[in-house]
Amino acid sequence: MESRTVRKAVAYVVRNEQLLVFTHDDFPMEITGVQVPAGSIEDDESPADAVVREVAEETGLLARIVRPLGVGHYDMRPAKPEIHERHFFQLEVLDSDVLSRWTWGESDPSDGGSDVRWTCWWMPMKDAHVLCAGFGALLGSISESRG
Repeated sequence: MESRTVRKAVAYVVRNEQLLVFTHDDFPMEITGVQVPAGSIEDDESPADAVVREVAEETGLLARIVRPLGVGHYDMRPAKPEIHERHFFQLEVLDSDVLSRWTWGESDPSDGGSDVRWTCWWMPMKDAHVLCAGFGALLGSISESRG
């Protein structure tokens, strides 16, 4: 089966040397792993608009882009016949009062599936190498920016 290219936006939301991550509540960690906010770029939106939207949808937080970090490709086979063209961004939260851990979710996911719930929290940057499915590909760019 031939692979198709799918455009995605990936958010590295950083606060106090910590990275915003989440895990799915209804699926085993062995299947979904630790993730960062990310999702499909709609036909009518820019990668920058998509990444801000995805952070809000997946965490409930308002964020702004600090800087773009680059583009990478990730082969989803054999799980899906897709190559993800991932646009990575560093962001910061606009809210000053943010919990250290909270539950969020979507009752009407864009893929038409059932309700999804996940737990969001702040992971120390030094531990973020555990991100699943290539989501940590450009974490080094954040380390460099912090000096």
